[in-house]
Formats: sequence, structure tokens, C-alpha cells
Amino acid sequence: MPPRKKSVSPPARLVARSELPTPYGTFALLGFEGRPETENAVALVCGKLDRRTVPLVRIHSQCLTGDVFSSKRCDCRAQLELSLRKIARSKAGVLLYLPQEGRGIGLMNKLRAYELQDRGYDTVEANERLGFAGDARDYTFAAHVLRRLGIRRLRLLSNNPDKVRQLEAAGLKVVERLPCQPRHTGQRSRRYLQAKMRKLGHLLRSP
Repeated sequence: MPPRKKSVSPPARLVARSELPTPYGTFALLGFEGRPETENAVALVCGKLDRRTVPLVRIHSQCLTGDVFSSKRCDCRAQLELSLRKIARSKAGVLLYLPQEGRGIGLMNKLRAYELQDRGYDTVEANERLGFAGDARDYTFAAHVLRRLGIRRLRLLSNNPDKVRQLEAAGLKVVERLPCQPRHTGQRSRRYLQAKMRKLGHLLRSP
């Protein structure tokens, strides 16, 4: 008898599904794990995903200080709220929430970066002083999750051209990039946005 082939788990495995009522509408809440299981993501899905619709997608990196504590150092919470509002109003859309704190350096290193920012370094310089890239995020697993949802073509809510490049390199088609820049920005976050625009190439209106 020929040897039995080992079963191979998909790169993104659906592990949980429920409903999530929010102030913006009710979303399907889906949890995904990868290989290894420490790789995970949460997807909030609105509307029906099918081949006839090009969904509106936001890939949002976790920001404890912004998303939860409403930090004025960044505009992450405002971006999250703007994205949920736009996706809820769209025909079909997904907000993919990734555990990529501090642009991929982790929570404790992000807090160390905050210490450096208090000493005058900008957000990119602080990451680099700690030995990291200005942006260490990888969107390969995000692309796996989107494909697992049946998405091959999408409209992307993002200011980050590298996110577009990575998704397209992973085989997805970004048919349109839509800006994700809330209107009102405080003085503390203005310097943060200026550094992202100058040093990371983010496509922003001058904050």
C-alpha cells in the first residue's frame, strides 16, 4: 500500500464564529488561527461576500493604547471607528484585526518606544533605536484569511502603500485604495502622522 498522505491544515483555519452587535451595526465575528497557533486574526464581516461584490476591507493593527485607552499619541482609534462606520454602510466589507502592536514590535517594545518618544525621537526613530524596522508588519497571514473568506479582489481602506504591495504580492487584487484619515487630529498625533508620511511613505493629507 502506498503511504498515507498527511493532512495539511489550511494556512488560516476558522476556529470560532458569532455575532457582534456594535454602535455601527451587527457584524459576523470570526476567529482565525494559522500555523503556528500563535498566529491569529479576528474578522468582522458585514454583508454577503460573493464573487459579484468587491468588498471594502480594512486591515487594522492592534493598538492597545489607542483602540482601548483613546491615546492622543496616534489616530488608531479614530481610524478603527471610521473603518467600522464605512464598512457597516457598504454592501459588503471586512475589518481584519491583527495582533501587530507597535507596527509589529509587540506591546512592551512599543512602550519602550514611547519612552524614547518622550525624549524627542519620532515614532519611526524610536522603533529603529530599539533595533527594529520602522514598520515590521507582514500581511501574509492577512492575505490567507481574506482568501479563506473567499475574497480575491477588494477595495482597501488604507494610507499605507506597502500594505497594498504585500497583498498584491500574495495574490490578491486591490482594485481601489481608499484613504483612511479621520478629519480631526490632535497636536500630539500630528507629529506621529508627519513621521509616517515622510519616513514610511504613507499617503496622507498634510496633517
